Amino acid sequence: MKINTSLPPKEQKSEQRVVEFFDNYFTKPIEVSANDYDAVISFFSKRDFDQTSAASVGQALLTQAKLDNVNVFELIDTLKGLTEVQLSKVVAQVLNFQRSKTSTIGFKITPTFEYGERRNVVV
Repeated sequence: MKINTSLPPKEQKSEQRVVEFFDNYFTKPIEVSANDYDAVISFFSKRDFDQTSAASVGQALLTQAKLDNVNVFELIDTLKGLTEVQLSKVVAQVLNFQRSKTSTIGFKITPTFEYGERRNVVV
């Protein structure tokens, strides 16, 4: 049984590898070119992502781009015009597409209601 997690993989016994192989037998792996991979990793490395996070975010971005049939270089050109905060929001959204729906990341949004509205709830 494969558990979805964002932690690095642990050592597996041979029985676990066999079970995982047959669990993933009908899933098609996504292949990307080395140029696309290097371009995405260098894009995030230039924006002060460390090597591990650049590879992780790049892999998620490449997977989503491949699933959506989007050219990676056009995507990078679009991301170049974003500020750091906007880029963080886009990265969070792309990572959320790759994660389980019970585990999402994002930004806290402060409520916009007044205290008077909060008190006037009828039970």
